[in-house]
This record gives sequence, C-alpha cells and structure tokens, in this order.
Amino acid sequence: MAFSGLFLELLALVLVLELSHCLDYSDALSKSILFFEAQRSGPLPSSQRQNWRGDSGLYDGAAENVDLVGGYYDAGDNVKYLFPMAFTITMLSWGAIEYGNSMAQLGELQNVLDAIRWGTEFMIKANTGPTTLWVGDPRADHNCWERPEDMDTDRRLYKIDENNPGTEIAAETAAALAASSIVLSGVDPGYSNFLLRRAEALFEFANQYRGSFWKTCPFYCSFNGFHDELLWAAAWLFKATNAASYLDFIERNMDKSVPTSEFSWDNKHAGVQVLLSNCYLSGQESLAKFKDHADRFFCSVLPYSPVNRVSTTPGGMMFVRTGANMQYVTSTSFLAAVFGDYLQAATQTLACQDHIFAPDTLMSFALNQVNYILGQNPLGMSYMVGYSNYYPLQPHHRGASIVSIYEDSTPVNCVLGFNEWFYRPFPNPNVLTGAIVGGPDRWDAFLDWRPNSAQLEPTTYINAPFVGLLARVCSLYNFF
Repeated sequence: MAFSGLFLELLALVLVLELSHCLDYSDALSKSILFFEAQRSGPLPSSQRQNWRGDSGLYDGAAENVDLVGGYYDAGDNVKYLFPMAFTITMLSWGAIEYGNSMAQLGELQNVLDAIRWGTEFMIKANTGPTTLWVGDPRADHNCWERPEDMDTDRRLYKIDENNPGTEIAAETAAALAASSIVLSGVDPGYSNFLLRRAEALFEFANQYRGSFWKTCPFYCSFNGFHDELLWAAAWLFKATNAASYLDFIERNMDKSVPTSEFSWDNKHAGVQVLLSNCYLSGQESLAKFKDHADRFFCSVLPYSPVNRVSTTPGGMMFVRTGANMQYVTSTSFLAAVFGDYLQAATQTLACQDHIFAPDTLMSFALNQVNYILGQNPLGMSYMVGYSNYYPLQPHHRGASIVSIYEDSTPVNCVLGFNEWFYRPFPNPNVLTGAIVGGPDRWDAFLDWRPNSAQLEPTTYINAPFVGLLARVCSLYNFF
C-alpha cells in the first residue's frame, strides 16, 4: 500500500517546527510543574515557591479520627476528591516514566518527583485499611468562596469499603501508586516497593468488591463505569511487576476495552489501549486488540483522518465539550506523543482506512495543540497563566482570587468571599503561575471573567499530562 499523503504530513511537521521557534517550552514546563505547588493542601514546606499560599486543611479527617492532611485541591475549589487526584498522579508518573531523562536534563525531574510524592503520601493516608478508602464531599465547599487558609466549611468524608464500594476510585488509586512506584524505584526503592504493595492490595479490593460510588454526584461521578479503571490498574501493575496474574486479568477482560474518542479522569480506555499497545509492539501478541483500538482512537481524533469524529475549532484546537475542554486537549496530545514514539520504536505506522500516517504525524498533532495552548491561536493568548505577556487574569480559583493571607490575614468567610472578591472586575491579586485554564469555546472565543468557570477554572488533571508532553517537546527541540 502506498504511503498516501505521507510527504504532506512530513511537510506539515516541518512547518509546525519552524513556527514553534518563538515559544519557550522549557519555561512552560517549569511553570506547568509550579502550578501544583499552588494546589497543595496541608503544612507547606520551606521550599514552597508559590509563596502567596499558606498552610491549610490542617484538621482534615479529624471528624472521622483519620489523618487526611495533605494532598492536592483538585481545581479552583478547596475539595480533595481522591478520584481526580489519583488520575493526576498517574499521569504525572507516566510522563516521568516516558520523558524523565528530558526532565532531568532541564533540571525539573526532582520537582516532578516532589509533586508525585505529595500526592502518593495523601493516597497512603486515605487508604486506612486493605478495604478502606476515604474521599471528600464537595457540596459544602461549592457554596463558599474563601481561601483555603480560611476554610470553615464542613469537611465531610465518605468511606469506601466492602459495604460501600467505589471500584473506579480504588482502581485509579491502585494505578497511581503502581505508576509512581515505577518512577520512584530508582531513587527510593524501599518507598517504591511500599507503594507497589499498596497498589496490589487496592486492586484486589477494587476487583473483589465491585460497584460505582455515587454519593458525591454530580461531582466527579464515573459515568463511564469502572471497567476501564480495572483494566488501567491491571495494566500499570503489569508494567510495574511483569506478573502473569495481571496479564491474565487483562486477557480475560479484553472485551471491556472499547473504542472511544476521549481520554480523561473518567474515561481511561484510550490510555489503557496506548499503554498496552506498547506491550503488543514489544512482542506480547495476545494484546493486539489494544493496538487496534489505539489506532481507532487516533483515527477518530486526527483532524486529517478520513474517519475523524472529534471537532476542531477554526484556530485548530480539538474540542470535545464545553467545560474544562483543555483536559481533553492535554491528555489526548500526551497520548499522541507517546503512541507516536511507540510506533517509531517499532517501525510501525497508523492506518486510518486507506490513509497511512507516519508516527511523526502524531507528534505534529500534539505540537499543534501545545502551540495553541501557549499562544499560537486566534486571540494570541496563552492559556497557561503567567506564560508570555498575555494570559488570563481572572482564573476561577479561590486562593488566587482573594488577597494572600500574608498580605492581609483578616479571615474571609463564605459570604465575604463572594461579595467582595468573586465578582470583582479586576485581575486576581495572586498570579496562579503555570495553571492551564478550561480554555476557549468551539469558535475560539474566550471570556476572561472569573464566574465563567467553564473557561477559567484550572485543574490538576489538565496540567498533569501537559508536564510529560512539554518534556517531550523540549527533547524535540534539544532544549538542553
């Protein structure tokens, strides 16, 4: 079969590379990691660089006599809900596994490891027994607008156990601990082994006591079900241990892997397919189905594919849905870079019906999305706060939108926060450096107005895959 359009795809990549010289990807990488320090809960270390933040959530878990101090606030609120936090750590770990050498050469690997460990420490605390996990309730917080340092809302907890299963949450936590154990194996073998043992136990809990956790809906519900999380956890445990039992589980449950057009904290199917496609490309013939599904995923995503199913804005950004759309942009772009590298290493291509794409085409797609986020878009705006001279000034973020406690320690309660800070038509007093906001609409339009949460709210799971992707882009340009 002829390589239809291959020359044009390679030419497009060259043009993208030429247009990208004005962007400082290493600076964007540093800032994307720095964002996680603004999301920290608990007592902050002396190395804290987002120095407008203070200690917070120091009594989390006390009502249930458990220690749940620490971890990350998921988004612009003050909620620590385990499901998206675990996905965040899984993606940070995957980025470090694939592109840790680039991170090290750029002097950022330790910062990434610190970010991962800040999350794993909390997940270990939340796992108080072999069949027990704790998650936070977001309802009270969503009725308030106050800095995390002033929180006086009900920090209600829910327990996941044998009688109240939460398979997707337990399995995602297992995936995060397994992935992070791989990253940390070379720097702290003892801790890495500890994380892996916890991951194995959590997977057994998730698999044995099956059921979705609905008590916190409509916030972070797994509308996609829990089968993708079980496969995701098994895939990471197989990668971490090479144990036949996890491969057997994957092979017995392959029918639960379905073609999809998105990858997110809720829908892991594409991530499973890309991760296991590498096992197939490395000789595990029984996993060919995952390579086929990974091909179908990217054929549905690439804008020049004959079977494309995902919209693209006039300016070139992939658009899945309104509300934190950037999470799909960063996660899909990361997968594209990783899958392209897997195909390149195996001298394979991507076939979309009769159209054959070279692996570089996937990197070209990912790079286009990176460049759009960093300012090469119709508005000329960087959607990463603090990057370039033109970026969102009113991120939908409680801590950033209220004067720092170090500037004015007067407590800001729920009502005062809404009345005096939420609707202020001025830039946030604190720069949320490195945060990627929800992003523009399907027509590239963007309203920089704090109440516009769909476009202005940052999340940890938007940034997490972008860290690894930026490290890959830096290696593409030899930013060392």
